[in-house]
Amino acid sequence: MEGQRRSSEEATVSRHEERLHITKGVREQGAIRVHKRVETEHVKEQIPREVEEADMERTGPNPDDSGTIETLPDGSISIPILEEELVVTKRTVVRERLIIRRRTRTEQSPVEAELKRERVEVEADPDVEVETEGSAWERR
Repeated sequence: MEGQRRSSEEATVSRHEERLHITKGVREQGAIRVHKRVETEHVKEQIPREVEEADMERTGPNPDDSGTIETLPDGSISIPILEEELVVTKRTVVRERLIIRRRTRTEQSPVEAELKRERVEVEADPDVEVETEGSAWERR
């Protein structure tokens, strides 16, 4: 026993006991695998439905046809069938006028050419006297 003395006649004793200290932890125990399968089932059912039907008679229009829905004496209904009629016309219109003027201008253009000129030389015997007038070539 363990103890301490306080005085000669008194002693203290410490008493010990064990207690449980419990903790929780998570550990993997195992795994579960899940697989999906898709199954297809063909279903065919008969479902009742209502369908309206009409009997139709086509006739040409009367000259005085109003174009409106009419109830005939036998209780049937006469419905005119209309269609749009496309009317296409073409006409020529002036879109633009072109004015073209002609003018003349004078410009200087250089021209080069080789011209030949003949000269006439007259020889006469010393005894022959020749009189000449100026030629057109020499006047230029």
